[in-house]
Amino acid sequence: MKFRSLRWRIAAFYALLLLGVIGAVSVVLTVQLRTILLDEARAKIDSVGTDISQLVRGQSALSAIGDALPVEQELTATGSLDHWAGPTTFVEVDTVKGYPEAKSTNMGGATLGTPAADGKDAVTYKIENRPGLGDVMVRQELIRYPGVALYVQVGESLAIYSETIRRIRELLLIVLALAALVVVAGSVAIASSAVEPIGRLNAAMGEIRSDRLSRRLGWTDRNDELGSLAHSFDAMLDRLEDGFARERQFISDASHELKTPLTVINANAQMLQRWADRDPQIREESLRAIGDESASLASMVNGMLLLAKAESGDDIPREPVALANVVADAVRGARPRAEEKGLALEFDIAADAGEGPTVLGDPKLLGQLFTNLIDNAIKFTEAGSVAVSLDATDGRAVVEIRDTGVGIDAEAMGRVFDRFYRADPSRNRAIPGTGLGLAIVRSIARVHDGTVTVGQRPEGGSVFRVSLPCSPPLHDPEASVR
Repeated sequence: MKFRSLRWRIAAFYALLLLGVIGAVSVVLTVQLRTILLDEARAKIDSVGTDISQLVRGQSALSAIGDALPVEQELTATGSLDHWAGPTTFVEVDTVKGYPEAKSTNMGGATLGTPAADGKDAVTYKIENRPGLGDVMVRQELIRYPGVALYVQVGESLAIYSETIRRIRELLLIVLALAALVVVAGSVAIASSAVEPIGRLNAAMGEIRSDRLSRRLGWTDRNDELGSLAHSFDAMLDRLEDGFARERQFISDASHELKTPLTVINANAQMLQRWADRDPQIREESLRAIGDESASLASMVNGMLLLAKAESGDDIPREPVALANVVADAVRGARPRAEEKGLALEFDIAADAGEGPTVLGDPKLLGQLFTNLIDNAIKFTEAGSVAVSLDATDGRAVVEIRDTGVGIDAEAMGRVFDRFYRADPSRNRAIPGTGLGLAIVRSIARVHDGTVTVGQRPEGGSVFRVSLPCSPPLHDPEASVR
């Protein structure tokens, strides 16, 4: 069950990997050491065998002595081979038929075995286990000289080499065991340090609820991938907290805005129940109040539905829209309300914009955007004019709505696009509206990849600026081909 944990899987992976590497290195070292030791033994018997061969062939310094014995007698004389023998080195001379003629005295009754009597002069090597000698590396060479041929065998005991290899293997096993403990402990520690932040992140996620969105990890001291993940998690919580705060504020504001008309409707309904039959004037005033407040409620609900549609984003239909026509329709629809207040309502298209730019979007939502902005300008302008202009620059369509009204102070500019926000609370009931118009404007601009900003005019009044990305013109033949 433990290996279902990421910590133990990481620890096991690193431990097995490192132990595998250490084990492979140990095997390679053992094999290489054995090869070196065997090469050393071979070099030793090669030296002895070459010396005897040179003597037999008259190339040795001993052969230069005038009274030297015949080679065969010299090699087979008792104790003559001890000159080349040593504590671990054995020398044996055999006939071509494989019968021993002489051997070094340190061999006792043991022999180096019967030579391979194939008549070839080549030097051969073999490793055998000989009774009384143990494992021995044997060098065999057929030496010929006038009238005589002898096999000279030189052996080197491998006991000391085998003991050296055995001790080194034991040492490597001890080192491997200690390394295994260190590797396992280190792997667990590394895995724990890697997984521990994930556990903290998981615990923090488990604590997140709609009423506890202020929780933050705050891992500002980590610059690795986990630090980046924690930073993204904190940023997500910031957005969630802001979103929940705005939703709570929206619910609170909506409840407040709905409460007033509902209270008025309820009060007038009670007035009708008591006085409708007795006083026609009260009946008429109550019905008029109920109608006005019902219309206000309907307008507010429609605004909420439109705001929800504007914020749906991907669900809106998109098609090429001639923006000049949409803005002109919005101006035409608002003209009666401007004339009613004695305001001049103007619309012009920049000379270098031609017939006006084309954008990709929903013509109804775009019409609502400009209608809301123009109505807002008319609503807060008591005298003067409202000017609407359309231009295209750097691949974007720009619409400006300028008025000569009361303007917006710097403190309110950051909140005019919030739901139900009104810059002057004292005039909330005096000026009709739901407080959703500019919030709808911002949402519609956003889903069309655009922006809307507000500023103060130096000569007084406000200016709203909408920027939308242009699309190929409707009559562009290349656009239809694409």
